[in-house]
Amino acid sequence: MVGALFGSIIVICLFMSFYLMFCTFMQRNFLSFETVLSIVYLYVSLLIGFGMIYLILLQSDIQVLKIGEEYIEGTYFERLGTCLYFSTITLFSVGYGDIVPVSFGRFIASIQALIGYTLPAVFVARTVMDKGKKL
Repeated sequence: MVGALFGSIIVICLFMSFYLMFCTFMQRNFLSFETVLSIVYLYVSLLIGFGMIYLILLQSDIQVLKIGEEYIEGTYFERLGTCLYFSTITLFSVGYGDIVPVSFGRFIASIQALIGYTLPAVFVARTVMDKGKKL
């Protein structure tokens, strides 16, 4: 029950981060310090948000990650570190293969990887469109 509440709060925070980014992308002066800060904020909130989703699932005894052939074990802080590490690697790259998502974790990791690949493309496209209007 508590995990579902925290999970809902995390999802709401992630959507609010996307809303902030959408508002930033609609600004007239796109290339600014505020835009860079918004992008950094979005990436950090995605990294922490997805890491917390993995952690909540692990703490609820829903196995979503494996290291080698073994499910994630350890103390709360060891799991936290593993989940944040996996979230970081999934968001910024395809992953190294040392930690593998299983079952429902594959769906979550796929969504996170898709977001991680889409954001730089959107940023570049918006920047090129902004520069094209100024010419």
